[in-house]
Formats: sequence, C-alpha cells, structure tokens
Amino acid sequence: MSKPLALIIEDDADATVIFDEALQAAGFETECIKTGDAAAKRLTDVVPAVVVLDLHLPGVGGTTILDQIRSDPRLAATQVIVITGDSTLADDPKLQTAAVQILVKPVTYSRLRDLARLLMLSIKRTKGG
Repeated sequence: MSKPLALIIEDDADATVIFDEALQAAGFETECIKTGDAAAKRLTDVVPAVVVLDLHLPGVGGTTILDQIRSDPRLAATQVIVITGDSTLADDPKLQTAAVQILVKPVTYSRLRDLARLLMLSIKRTKGG
C-alpha cells in the first residue's frame, strides 16, 4: 500500500523543510508547492489525504485555495491544516469550520509531526487498515 499524500503549500523555504520532515516522519508521502497558483492547478490533478496550507501565498491566496478544496467533491475527505502568522485569523469561524486544525507560526517540527501522526491514525481507521 502506498503512503497517503500530504501537500505542503508554503512559500517560506525554512518552514517548508520543517513541515516536509514532520509529515514524512508521520508516514506521509509529501509534495511541496510554493505558490497559490501552482497549488490551485495541482489540486485539480491529485487528491491528497492532508494539505498543510499557509494562508499568505504569492498569487492565489490560501483562503481561496481552502475554498477550492472545500467546494470540490473529490477533496471532501482531505484534511486541511491551516498555518498562519496572523493570530487573529485563528479565531475566524469560517477557517475553524473548514480546517481540522489552525496553527499559528512559528510551528515546531514536533507539534506538526504529532498532529500528522494523529491524522495518519484516522486515515488508517477510515481505510480499515
């Protein structure tokens, strides 16, 4: 059985490395995307199990990407972890409804790894594995 896919949509190179390593440690195959435009296009081709989504992206913004994910029936089971540097956005009811978790930067390796492990357990239970 192949590993579930986690898309990391983040434009900060240092954060991308941390998120990538944390998700791989939790058992995901990862793919990193640096712009909102590229993410919007990629999401028409793949169905990731998890998306780690920065809200402040070049091109298409993270909230638009989140709307795209939530409006696409193919992506109904995709779990989204929203990451933002703006703590006021963490209280946004729309984001709280659309995301499994909202994390405020800086996000540590261990925090994301532990959250990703919980999501992996949920995915395995759902698939009966």
